[in-house]
Amino acid sequence: MFRIGELAKLASVTPDTIRYYEKQQMMEHEVRTEGGFRLYTEKDLRRLKFIRHARQLGFTLESIRDLLSIRIDPEHHTCQESKSIVQERLSEVEARIEELQVIRSSLQKLNDACCGTAHSSVYCSILETLEQGSDHIAAG
Repeated sequence: MFRIGELAKLASVTPDTIRYYEKQQMMEHEVRTEGGFRLYTEKDLRRLKFIRHARQLGFTLESIRDLLSIRIDPEHHTCQESKSIVQERLSEVEARIEELQVIRSSLQKLNDACCGTAHSSVYCSILETLEQGSDHIAAG
């Protein structure tokens, strides 16, 4: 059995994170010491690591709840349910990558348009382009 601080250290999170997941009804603490300290099991540690890893992959709390329910009761769920949750997240990531590539291209154009010398920025191409708006950057 682990106290909250020990569990947090083992899962590389803070005790506040554990309390947050408890408030979100993603973790429970069924056992307390006589002094009122929460006690956690190996099962709780596995669940916390599951949640932490899913958060690192950017899953929403709702998606993690769905994945947890599949994990807790696998006989009443299919792999397709898990896969569809992952596919949805993958689509979100791919869309974000596309957005970032557009931003990268625009920043590269801004960077390339600037001479970068120590002259006054009264006629700085970066500032002028930003002032003209995003249409000019994308077209430029």
